[in-house]
Amino acid sequence: MTQILFSYGTLQQREVQLATFGREPLGTSDQLVGFHQSMVKIEDPEVVKTSGKTHHPIVKQTGIAEDRVAGTAFEVTDEELANADKYEVSDYKRVSATLASGRRAWVYVDNRA
Repeated sequence: MTQILFSYGTLQQREVQLATFGREPLGTSDQLVGFHQSMVKIEDPEVVKTSGKTHHPIVKQTGIAEDRVAGTAFEVTDEELANADKYEVSDYKRVSATLASGRRAWVYVDNRA
């Protein structure tokens, strides 16, 4: 089954996609509504190696419709979604959210609150 996964960060990078999904998934530009983006320090050396970055974007829900985070909505399989779960560190949790396009998508949000 195909799922929609919204990425505003490193899952948009080709090298992260190849390591996580084994391919470059098809995606379309979209926005996450009612969220604010900041950065989080990544402590997992494998994730840093894969992304090439020590700090990754992270989002927190604000509930304010004017707050929007730009990104890409990708079509992924259930297996690829499970691989993305393994890639994301414990600072993130996967939730379902409505995008500006009206589509429902999985998105990784701040799990620290």
